[in-house]
Amino acid sequence: MKEKFVLASLNQRCSLFTQYSKKIQFLLSVLLLSAILPSTVSAHRGAYNEVDTCRISVGDEVIHFTAYTPETGGTGLCHIIPTVGSADLVFDYEGQKLRQTTVEFEVTKEPEGTRVFYQAPEKIKKGTVDAKVDFTPYGAGNYLAHITIEHEGRKLDSHLPFSVGMESAEGGMSFMVMALLVILAAVVLGMMFMSRAKKEQAAESD
Repeated sequence: MKEKFVLASLNQRCSLFTQYSKKIQFLLSVLLLSAILPSTVSAHRGAYNEVDTCRISVGDEVIHFTAYTPETGGTGLCHIIPTVGSADLVFDYEGQKLRQTTVEFEVTKEPEGTRVFYQAPEKIKKGTVDAKVDFTPYGAGNYLAHITIEHEGRKLDSHLPFSVGMESAEGGMSFMVMALLVILAAVVLGMMFMSRAKKEQAAESD
């Protein structure tokens, strides 16, 4: 009889552990999803009607925009430059047609439209423009990268917005928050399970 009671108790604890495990898995999934979504939204804001908004559609061609901050070691940045200072803004042609077209590049601070970089219209045969910009005199804020092509007497302007010194690097903060929440959730659920097990053990002793 006692063995059956012990077996039933073990089965009950296993059932409780399974339930708590499912709760932990569900909570971790929610936390992971909540951490990923902000990064995804942040990474896909900017140039209108773009899927990858680090790519700027200019007519039928595409230019890829990337920012680097040599002073802080930032690489592969796009919509968020986390620190105010010197930055290399690189515009890479993905196709060949723009190499034969006159292209104009400009970076402005918004909403006032102050020009912080300008390259007069010219044909860029190598297909890459490296704009070295010091944002220190202009400060933190929102900026726009403009690309204008002149073709058959018409001008077509495209742009991509980015911020400087206003946000942390994309995804970094989300990962830290997710890790802290996961640890906290594991600790809380573990304490709940242990407390429940102690209460049941005390009840069995009585």
